[in-house]
Amino acid sequence: MRPNTLRLRSPADVVAAIPYLVGFHPADSVVVLCCGGADGAYAIRLDLTASDALLDHVTELITRRRPADVILTGYGPGARVTPVVERVGDRLTRDGVRLREVLRVEDGRYWSYLCTDPACCPPEGTFVDVRGSAVAAAAIAGGLVALPDREELARMIAPMGGEAMRQATERAERRLTSWADVPRDGVARADATRGRMARRVAEEGVRLVRLLIERARAGGDPPTDEEVAWLGVLLVNLRVRDEAWVRIDDGEIGAHIRLWRDVMRRVAEPYLPGPACLLAFAAWRAGEGALANLALDRALAADPHYSMARLLHELFVSGLPPWSVPLDITSEQLDEAS
Repeated sequence: MRPNTLRLRSPADVVAAIPYLVGFHPADSVVVLCCGGADGAYAIRLDLTASDALLDHVTELITRRRPADVILTGYGPGARVTPVVERVGDRLTRDGVRLREVLRVEDGRYWSYLCTDPACCPPEGTFVDVRGSAVAAAAIAGGLVALPDREELARMIAPMGGEAMRQATERAERRLTSWADVPRDGVARADATRGRMARRVAEEGVRLVRLLIERARAGGDPPTDEEVAWLGVLLVNLRVRDEAWVRIDDGEIGAHIRLWRDVMRRVAEPYLPGPACLLAFAAWRAGEGALANLALDRALAADPHYSMARLLHELFVSGLPPWSVPLDITSEQLDEAS
């Protein structure tokens, strides 16, 4: 999904827009704002402590996508910002990318590395009212938000299960176990029983996924503890998880983000990877890169070998824009493949 249009006419506008483009007010960061080119405008944020290998990887991706202009903005003291900004800027210009502006932001003021005219770029810096600017108003009107910091974004997806959720999970696990009454008088019969159970799990899971997504799209109530626990157990089945995956559509992307964020926060840890990956993918499709990466980190921490998490990791580091990766598969095609 392409972000709404923000018209940036000055360095002050850039400084005001960046928190809304990355989802929070950066600190100790360097933000690369790429403008024009085939991919439109997008922003990439990195920590000032990012490794040289990561900085080189990001600049290589940007160079490959050939933006018309790039604006670099570092956040923090000059002694820490300048070496990182210079490294990124030198690599980009060496590869033919035009730097439109290079800025440093600290304590509500910005400085330009390219402008030496004290009339427009005073040595004490230029104050900018990020929250009260017209750009901020336009961003908010377009549905963009800027949280106070990255930690606040992480808190929005922090676990919040509790005792009631733990008990609901135990009931869901007992319910699933009751389906696995595998006979002991022959391997063939046992295999047939397991096959029937897998089909039953898939059918029940697909039905529940469709129900909860339609409810979310209609603005209905969030899932109950029982629904979250049962959904978490059923999402272990890949047919169920993939049903949720292919239904993440750009037209109602906000509903998917709300649903999977809620499920991810409440589901028991063993069942976390599926909902976390679904949130990561939905957030990535919506252009919310910070949220996507935080959700993916949670998935990989829970299970470093989870296949969808590894696939999303490769997708995110590839540098492909979200709108270039359509999900051209339907539920019916999933049924045929399963």
